[in-house]
Amino acid sequence: MSEVANKVVIITGASSGLGEETAKMLAHKGAKLVLGARREERLKALTDTINSEGGEAIYKTVDVTDKAQVQALADTALEHFGRIDVLVNNAGLMPLAPLDELKIDEWDQMIDVNIKGVMYGVAAVLPSMRKQKAGHIINLSSVAGHVVFPGATVYCATKFAVKAISEGIRQESNGEVRATNISPGAVSTELTDHISHKDSKEMADDLYQDAIGSDSIARAITFAIEQPSEVDVNEMIIRPTKQEL
Repeated sequence: MSEVANKVVIITGASSGLGEETAKMLAHKGAKLVLGARREERLKALTDTINSEGGEAIYKTVDVTDKAQVQALADTALEHFGRIDVLVNNAGLMPLAPLDELKIDEWDQMIDVNIKGVMYGVAAVLPSMRKQKAGHIINLSSVAGHVVFPGATVYCATKFAVKAISEGIRQESNGEVRATNISPGAVSTELTDHISHKDSKEMADDLYQDAIGSDSIARAITFAIEQPSEVDVNEMIIRPTKQEL
């Protein structure tokens, strides 16, 4: 039997991109899914598709910047399935711009979603994982969590933070909670759609011409979950073969 089968997996940012592709892949492996995102119509459509194909999924709308909503997502998983085995902290934003542009509202938004949203997810699942003495937290960082790019300073800072959070979970796990940090490069998602700075948008679009499919990251997430409980895949960097940085 697959190590994924019957595991209860929460996925944030599940309505599109990496989250959606991961949900579909894990469903085919027999996972029980709890899907969270802001766009209810897309969440419902994904959930209906998974269930109609023999999978098992429920959903709840959630804004990861609201800790009460993130906690409610975890509570829904516990009420429906009785446990939480895996959290995939996937929700994230990338509104790139040089610091001189002083897009402070966008800085705040990235910090709220990319850092605080991850921490709210950790806070929501860690108590139950401690109680069952088992669990797995998978955080989506970025190549930008390893290398700083001009025009991406704040985004890079948030993704360096995610990498640090992942390592902190590992070190504080007491051998109970697995921690995986996955750092994608250019992947075909909606991530570049919300870049308001013209030059930064053009730079990102140029980089993303060689973007790989979301299924590349879904396979990596699935691989990490599939390992036996004594094996913790801590770090993966996954990018297009042609991507230089």
